[in-house]
Amino acid sequence: MTQPSIAELDQRIAIIRQNINELVEQAAAYSGAEDEERNADRIAQQEQELSRLIELRKALQGS
Repeated sequence: MTQPSIAELDQRIAIIRQNINELVEQAAAYSGAEDEERNADRIAQQEQELSRLIELRKALQGS
């Protein structure tokens, strides 16, 4: 499996950031413990993926 290019990582990072923003907006619009927990889990998953992609990009850049 080939590694993604920096441009591909930048695109994926932008998508993840947009996903996080949308999830935060959704969380603000909904109420209820179950919805809040589900949104918090989804945000946490997206943040983990964002961190992973940023670290991969850094490694490819030699930073």
